[in-house]
Amino acid sequence: MTTHVLGKLFGVLSLALTVSACSPNPSSTPATPATLETTATAENTPEKIVALTSISADIVQTLADDTLVAIPGSSLLTADPRFEGLTIVSSGRTEPDLEKIVALQPDLVIGAAGFHDKTLERLTDLEVNVLSTEIDDWESLKNFTQVLATQLNVDPTPLVERYDACLAQASDSGPTAIVLASREPLLSPNKDSWAGNFLEKFNIQNLTADLQGQSEFQGYITLSAEKILAMNPEQLFFIDSGSGLEEEIAQLKTDPFWEQLSAVQSDQVYGFDYHGLINPGSVQSIEQVCAALS
Repeated sequence: MTTHVLGKLFGVLSLALTVSACSPNPSSTPATPATLETTATAENTPEKIVALTSISADIVQTLADDTLVAIPGSSLLTADPRFEGLTIVSSGRTEPDLEKIVALQPDLVIGAAGFHDKTLERLTDLEVNVLSTEIDDWESLKNFTQVLATQLNVDPTPLVERYDACLAQASDSGPTAIVLASREPLLSPNKDSWAGNFLEKFNIQNLTADLQGQSEFQGYITLSAEKILAMNPEQLFFIDSGSGLEEEIAQLKTDPFWEQLSAVQSDQVYGFDYHGLINPGSVQSIEQVCAALS
């Protein structure tokens, strides 16, 4: 099970800096899971790949570790010995270093639709093969893995089996729940997000799944304290970004609605890491969420 909330609830600024790193801008037109945009072909098996997201880097390394030559500066990767010695081509929200990428002479560069569009367009102009993808549900995760495996001419079955084993942990029915991704404003994922799809796969009744709102973040809606109290979830999930914001939790506990929630009264308040539930992050972080939700 997940650990009770003892950590930190990241603020809206943190969410703005991170959700957009894996989700397209509302005005952009993302590639659908069935039509991943790529300029590479199955006949030209890539030997040197640059991955601009942590999840794509992890999948490439798992499928064909000797092909990965560069990664983003994600803590998920820099702390993992599997990625030691690889070139880091980006950090935070800064645009990837185009010169550094080109100098590596990659056969394929993988980026996130809506976030790396400009970089991928410039690389295409330089006749570098690119793959633009959006991973916002389990189907697009599997589809991306299979498309990439085709490019690499490798068998994706072992990795797909890990995904299936993860989902096999889901129970037949689950509680009602609300995920709070930030406190000011109170943001929660609906069904059009990775988190929303994750909860659906585990038969957890996400009370904000069908809500739509004015949030600038695709797949997320803004809630009021009154709305949360009216929905009164059986479980409450907080997202811990590890940013040292313990005061956010303490402040939320002072809000009048807090003690009135069934989830609080029954001690059903849980903390999740940002990677895995909000952003796929890596295969391991996804598996950790599966184990927690089970």
